[in-house]
Amino acid sequence: MAISANDVKSLRERTNAPLMECKSALTEAGGDIDKAVELLRKKAGSKIGTFAARETAEGRVAIFLDAATKTGAIVELRCETAPVSKTDQFIQLAGELAKQITVANAANVEELAKQPSVAQPGKLISDRIMDVFQIIRENLKPHRFTRLTGLLGEYVHHDGSVGVLLQVEGDSATPQLLRDVCMHIAARNPVSGTKDDVPAEKLAKEIEIARDQTKNDPKNASKPANIIEKIIEGKIKTWLAENVLLEQPFVKDDTKTVGQLLAGSGLKFVRFVRYKVGELS
Repeated sequence: MAISANDVKSLRERTNAPLMECKSALTEAGGDIDKAVELLRKKAGSKIGTFAARETAEGRVAIFLDAATKTGAIVELRCETAPVSKTDQFIQLAGELAKQITVANAANVEELAKQPSVAQPGKLISDRIMDVFQIIRENLKPHRFTRLTGLLGEYVHHDGSVGVLLQVEGDSATPQLLRDVCMHIAARNPVSGTKDDVPAEKLAKEIEIARDQTKNDPKNASKPANIIEKIIEGKIKTWLAENVLLEQPFVKDDTKTVGQLLAGSGLKFVRFVRYKVGELS
């Protein structure tokens, strides 16, 4: 049967598939648009399999906060190329996933894909991923996510390349204060929140480096062992101040540390999650 241009246009508007694929699907479906939609989805599903092995090193970070439940989520959605990460469809999907995780609390990426979409009832999250795949024709996948509950702050860099979700304890906090701390974390990339949270192997390595630097410095050749130890302690103290969040000078006011800033506002640090697109995780 003859397939009209209007039918092809209608199918394209519903699926975002290329015009020739729409025409082919309508022809195969005998002009039945609903059947053609189903055919296109099946074909897209088979194509996703061929794209799945492609490297996904680009993408964006998205965050959603629900003030009513004091819950939030940060997610990294990956794709193959930087231009795709800037498309409206990709940005929208990343935001939908952050909201989905906040509201529906998936245990992992596999469970997330099977959940009914909060943002678009009637579809599964896997359907939404398929929708965007049909437009961008690149491998895309939720790479990782974290969900927190409590007094939360957030920041996502304008290009989506870095995002931070922060949790504190206290009676209340201004969103701008928490956002400023998140911006600090995004910029300074601390190793941990507190000194006690520094991984033991990381601290041991820094002590080893400080010890080697001190012993190999000719100026320290004649100094007694107790002085050498104090020099090493000083180096580690400096390293902690540069790499531990609560010890770092606040980027907007270096006369106080981030720890002093939070304490002065009646807040206690709990944890932060910092995602940078493409990181090994």
